[in-house]
Amino acid sequence: MNDLKLIFATHNLNKFNEIKKMIPHGIKVQSLTDLNFTCEIPENENTIEKNAIFKAKFIYSKFNSTVFADDTGLEVDSLNGKPGVHSARYAGIKRDSTKNNEKLLFELSGIENRKANFKTIISLVHNGKVYLFEGKIVGKIALSQKGSHGFGYDSIFIPDGYKKTFGELDPNLKNSISHRSIAFKKLMSFLKKISDLKN
Repeated sequence: MNDLKLIFATHNLNKFNEIKKMIPHGIKVQSLTDLNFTCEIPENENTIEKNAIFKAKFIYSKFNSTVFADDTGLEVDSLNGKPGVHSARYAGIKRDSTKNNEKLLFELSGIENRKANFKTIISLVHNGKVYLFEGKIVGKIALSQKGSHGFGYDSIFIPDGYKKTFGELDPNLKNSISHRSIAFKKLMSFLKKISDLKN
C-alpha cells in the first residue's frame, strides 16, 4: 500500500487520532481540517449506513479523491435501538457527550436489560464506486460513567468479556477490539487488495 492517500471525512479530532493509530505505514490520511475544509457535512439520513454513504459521497464530490467516512451509533436493546443514528446529538442539536450519557443513563434507570451494541459503518468511495464495511461489538450499559479515556459513550459502555467500560480500558486495547477497529480492519484489507492489483 505504498503512497496511498486517503481522505477521512471528519472534523472529529478524537475519531481521527484513533484511526491514525491504526493506519499501516505507507498510507497517508488527511482529515477535513488538514484540507482546510471547514463546512459541516449534513447528517440528515435516517440510518447509520445512509449517513456514512452521504458523507463519503459529499466529500468525494468536492475533492474527487479516494475518501472514507464513518457513522457510528450506540443501539440499546430496551430502548428499541436508540439512540442509534441520533447518537451524537441524542441530548440536543449541540454535540455534548456528557449530556448524551446522562440522558441515556436516566432513561435506563431501573431497567434490568442493559444490553447494547456499538455499530460503525465505514463508507469508502474509490473511483466513484461505494463500498461498505461494518464493525459491531456487543456489550451493556454501565450504571454510571466511569473512566476518562476515549470519547462519546465510551465511559458507559462495557464490552462483553470485560468488566470495565471503554473509558476505563487501556486505549490500545480498546482500539484493538472496538467496533471502529473491526470496520477499519475490513477497510484496510480491501485497500490492500486494490493496491496489490495496481502493483
